[in-house]
Amino acid sequence: MRIVRSGSLVVLFSLAVFLGAIAQAPSPSTVQPALNSATAPSSTAATGAPQKTESLPTVAVTLNDVLDHVVQREHLFMAQMRHMHPMVETYLQDLKNDSAGNPIPVKDQYFLGRLDMSEGPEDVSFVGQPGFGHRMLTKLTGVYSLHYLPMGFAQMVVLDSDFQKKFYDFTFVRREFLGEIRCLVIDVHPKDGQKTSRFMGRIWVEDQDYNIVRFNGSYYPQPKINFFFHFDSWRLNMRPGTWLPAYVYTEESNLKTGLSKSLHFKAQTRLWGYDLKGLNKNEEFTQILIDSPQSINDQSAAAADATPVVAQRMWEKQAEENAVDRLHKIGLLAPSGEVDKILATVVNNLLVTNNIDLQGDIHCRILLTSPLESFTIGHTIVISRGLLDVLPDEASLAMVLAHELSHIVLGHYFDTKLAFNDKLFFPDEESFQRLDFKRTPADEEAADTKALELLKNSPYKDKLGNAGLFLKALQQKGTDLTHLIRPHLGNSFGGGKSTRMSSLLAAAPELDPKRLDQIAALPLGGRIKVDPWTDQVELSKAKPVALTSAREKMEFEITPFFPYLTRLSTGGAEKMALTTASPSQAEQK
Repeated sequence: MRIVRSGSLVVLFSLAVFLGAIAQAPSPSTVQPALNSATAPSSTAATGAPQKTESLPTVAVTLNDVLDHVVQREHLFMAQMRHMHPMVETYLQDLKNDSAGNPIPVKDQYFLGRLDMSEGPEDVSFVGQPGFGHRMLTKLTGVYSLHYLPMGFAQMVVLDSDFQKKFYDFTFVRREFLGEIRCLVIDVHPKDGQKTSRFMGRIWVEDQDYNIVRFNGSYYPQPKINFFFHFDSWRLNMRPGTWLPAYVYTEESNLKTGLSKSLHFKAQTRLWGYDLKGLNKNEEFTQILIDSPQSINDQSAAAADATPVVAQRMWEKQAEENAVDRLHKIGLLAPSGEVDKILATVVNNLLVTNNIDLQGDIHCRILLTSPLESFTIGHTIVISRGLLDVLPDEASLAMVLAHELSHIVLGHYFDTKLAFNDKLFFPDEESFQRLDFKRTPADEEAADTKALELLKNSPYKDKLGNAGLFLKALQQKGTDLTHLIRPHLGNSFGGGKSTRMSSLLAAAPELDPKRLDQIAALPLGGRIKVDPWTDQVELSKAKPVALTSAREKMEFEITPFFPYLTRLSTGGAEKMALTTASPSQAEQK
């Protein structure tokens, strides 16, 4: 990630920020007692003399042998990424210290696209801008503007596009567990005299196949016209033996730009949708089953054309299924799963307690993006991952679902143009322009009124103050976090003067930022976990923790990312883990 100066007034940023938001209590890494820590690379090491470490986990191999494997695996990783086209989402919050000296978000930026490294790093944007390296975005602070550059983006995914031992000095630090994965922790420093900016920081190498699973640092030396940002990049084991980028967290607290200004921001990026073939289900054509003649019953006597009402319902259902299927194949909609069933339970509670019997089932699905939005597609209620992340309790969730359910109960018009299949023949990156599920202001107002009626008869009627508290927090933060509350497919959830379900605001208690027992909203990433390979979603298993200060509430904020790493089983015998070697064995050739 880098900033590029242009003239004396405008600073262009290259942001390729990969990270993932996590719950309030990130899963801690289990760290074994460190071996004798090696010192930083010395001037002797920089001249090419052999480097020694105090102790290195190994089985009859040297540090040099380990590094040979690491370089080989990193080159294989580069070859794999050229065939991958995952979705990539970046969300950035510009920060400013409040009166107490705590950083708070004051502006934000958002990017969504698909990564293509088949001919070098490039992207296809879904949200209007042509992508990295093609357009200046809206201003961040004063004279600063965001600019996404291909090289900056690639450097956040790849340690070094030409990773070679001859370019670096390496120092073994210790063994460390990241989740269930035992890693070799190695400090990496570019050799003196490098003309190309290269990675400097720390890498974590899993000790079976020697894949890099995490790297943390920046790029040096700093060019005269560029600035590289610090980042923490994580990879997950998505297939046996294959570790692919999933998250990167980036943060700068006081980066001087030379224009009497400093940068203060944090950003996260998620990648998902790696298994596009699985999403598109092309293999179904080869799995056609033919019924035997004996199992076929002639029902022609009972056959009849659909009545006009039934025909209209079938037509609407066809449009609904076409739209849902298209969003799923693009990689924007998660497959059906357990979280959908939890949402359906809340919807069923609302229906049963209000004695409502609808024709046709109601389904719930998860939009995989961060902006806070919800909408309906026929009888399918869609709610974004970001919105599920920040909702503090079930009553707040019921409020969101009640609003969307009301559109269905009231029979609000659903545009059935997508029943014509040719309407779906458009490039993926045009999805937000071609698919529109927004409601009219009159429909939104009617849905608010009906939703309040449903909630007052529901099991959530005594907890609506919590839902109103969430709306107050959203109203307060929405004026600054405009990209977080800006919908791409449905209506705005609110913020500022216009807030959905605003009638609940009056019954809510006053916001008190200092009260530790008042949780109006959660940080991003606090509830939902996405499998980057299959796009399946599940609830986070992290246990809630007691807050020690009001600063830890972090409503709607980005946080660092610490996944609990696991290894997929290959079905064969486990490889022998590395053990501690003597200093003589650890000597680099």
